Amino acid sequence: MVRWAKLFGWDERDRRHLHDEIQHLLPSHREAEIISAIPARQVTYVALRLKYQIEQVVPCELPEERISAPHSNVITEAVIKTAKSAGKLSSSSDDHSACVVYCLLVVKHWFKMQAQLELWDADLHNVRATACEVIAKSIIENEEDMSYLMQEVLLKRYAIVVDGEDTKPSNAIEKAVDLHAVRVIASSGYQKAIAHLWRGWLVQDEHDPSRFVDYKGKTNTSYWAHFDPDRMRVPQYQNAVQIIMSFVFLGLYTGAINTINPSGDLDIVEGMLYIFTVGFLCDEISKFYKVGRYYLSFWNTFNSTLYILLMVSFITRIIALAHPIHSHERRMMNEFSYDFLAFTAPMFWMRMMLYLDGFRFFGAMLVILKVMMAESLIFFALLVVVLIGFLQGFIGLDQADDNQLGAVSFVFKQMINAIMGSPEFDGWDRFAPPFGLILYYIYTFIITVVLLNILIALYNSAYEDITENAIDEYLALFAQKTMQFVRAPDENVFIAPFNLIEIVFFSAPCLELWLPKKLFEQLNDAVMGAIYSPLLLVTAWLEARTARKVKWNRGRNESDDDTIEEWEQLASELDVEGSGWSKRVGESAPNVVEEKAVLEVQKLREEMKELKEMIRGLQTSGRNGEA
Repeated sequence: MVRWAKLFGWDERDRRHLHDEIQHLLPSHREAEIISAIPARQVTYVALRLKYQIEQVVPCELPEERISAPHSNVITEAVIKTAKSAGKLSSSSDDHSACVVYCLLVVKHWFKMQAQLELWDADLHNVRATACEVIAKSIIENEEDMSYLMQEVLLKRYAIVVDGEDTKPSNAIEKAVDLHAVRVIASSGYQKAIAHLWRGWLVQDEHDPSRFVDYKGKTNTSYWAHFDPDRMRVPQYQNAVQIIMSFVFLGLYTGAINTINPSGDLDIVEGMLYIFTVGFLCDEISKFYKVGRYYLSFWNTFNSTLYILLMVSFITRIIALAHPIHSHERRMMNEFSYDFLAFTAPMFWMRMMLYLDGFRFFGAMLVILKVMMAESLIFFALLVVVLIGFLQGFIGLDQADDNQLGAVSFVFKQMINAIMGSPEFDGWDRFAPPFGLILYYIYTFIITVVLLNILIALYNSAYEDITENAIDEYLALFAQKTMQFVRAPDENVFIAPFNLIEIVFFSAPCLELWLPKKLFEQLNDAVMGAIYSPLLLVTAWLEARTARKVKWNRGRNESDDDTIEEWEQLASELDVEGSGWSKRVGESAPNVVEEKAVLEVQKLREEMKELKEMIRGLQTSGRNGEA
C-alpha cells in the first residue's frame, strides 16, 4: 500500500486515511472504535511538559550511571514528584496523571529520534531518554494502588497528536515493549500487570476495547464456569496450544521425510504437513497485518522462511503430479520436492527453540542470538561490497580467457571458501600471473583478518551487553511474547492450523456479514468448544483450583496472587519491636543512601554548630560577669 501511495504522490496523511478506510471495510462486531482515554491533544501537552522538565534536569551530557543510580542525585524524589504532577496543573480541574508513564515513554521515543537527527548531541539525548525510563520506573514502583496502576496507568490506551491527527491509541505496556524500555519492563508493577495478562486475570472489555477489566470468574470455584471457549484468548493457553501443535508439526515432518514416496503421490502424513504449513503461514500474515511492523522479529522471519520453503516443496510436488507417473520430469520434480523438504530439517528443530523462551536461561540465549543476527547485518553489508569489488577484479584479470563461465565458477568458489575459513591457493598461479595470486592474497587477508574479526567483535559486544542485563532482557522477551497474544486480539481465537477452519467456513462465505451477531457468536463458540474441548477440560480444573486460592488470599486481605513462603510461615510470631531487636538493628545499620564523605561533612557541620553556640554562650556569660 505504501509503495502505491508513493507512486501516486500521496503523503503520510493520505496513506493513514487510506489505511483507516480499509480497516472500516473489514467485517467486525466491535461496537466502538478504540479511542484515547484522554484527548490526544491533552496527552501531547503532558508529554511536552515532561520533555521540557527532562531538558532542564539534564541540561548537559552526564554519565549514565548518575542517572540510573538507585539514589541518583540527578533524578531525585523532587524531580519524580514534579514529573508525576505533569498531568495535573493547579489552573486545571482535570487530572491526567494516569497518562504520565505513557507520556514519558513517548518522550523517550522523541529523544531517541532527536539523537538520530542531531548526531553531535546524540549522547546527551540518549542520557535524557534514559532519564525518562528511570522516572517512569520510579512512578510505577512507588504506586501503591495496584488496580489503578494496572488498569489506568499501564493498560489504558492513549494517543498523541502528530501532523495534526491523532495517532493510533496504545498503552504503556505496548509502548514499553515496542521501544524495548527494559528498565520500565523490569519494574515490579509492570511485571505484575504482565503476569495478570498472561494468566487471563485481566481481559479486554467486550464493550469498550480501550479498557482492560478483571476476569469476573477469578473467584468462581465452579468447574463448568471455567469451561468457556472464550478463555482460549488467555495467552498462556494459546501458548500451550502452539507448543502442542508445534510438536505435532514436527512429528508430521519426521514421518514425511522418513517415508519417501518414489511415485510422487501425496500420502496422509504429507498432506497434513502441508495443511499445517498453510495454516501457520496464514497466521503469520494475519498477525503482521493486525500488529504492523512491530510484529517483525528474528523468529517471525525465521518461521516465515521455513513456511515458504515448505510451500516450494509442495508446489514442486504438485508440478510432479501433473506429469505421467513414470516420466523423467515427474521423477526429477519429485526428487526436487524432497530435496527442499530435507533442506528444512535443521530449521524445524531450531524452530522448537522458540518455545523454550519460558525458561530464563534459554530466553536470555535467544535474545543474544537475535541481537547477534542483527549485528551480523553490518558484517554482511561490508562483505557484499568487498565481494563485488574483488569479483570484478578477478573477472577483469580473466578477460583474455575465452572460457569466462568456468573462470567465474572457479573464482566464486574460491572466494566462498575463504569466507568459510578454508582458502585454497592452488590454481591461482595460473590465473593471470602474478596479479591473480597477489589479489587473492589481499582478498584472503581482508576477509579472514579484518572482516571476520569485526564479526567476532560484534558478537562479543552483543553477548556482553545482553548477559550484563540478562534478567531484564528475559523479562522484556516474556513481555513481548505476552503482548503478541494480547494486542490486536481476535474475537474468536482459532490458533493455527485451526485458523483454516475460520478462513474456509467463516471468512470465505462471509458469515459475519449476513448472520445475526448473536447467532454468529454462538456458532463460533460451538466450533471452538469442539476444537479445544480436550484442553478446556484441563484449564477449567486449573482455574477452579486457582479460584480457591484467590478466595483464600482475599479472605486474608492479601493480593490475589500471594503465596506463603518458608520465611513467612512464622514471621507473624516474631516480635521485633518488643524484643528490642528492631532498635539494635537500626543503630547498627549503615546509611547506604548517602556517601560516607557526605555523612562526615554533615556530622562536622553539626559539631561546628554546637561549638558556635558554646562560644556564643561563653561570650554572653562573660559580658554578664563584667557587668
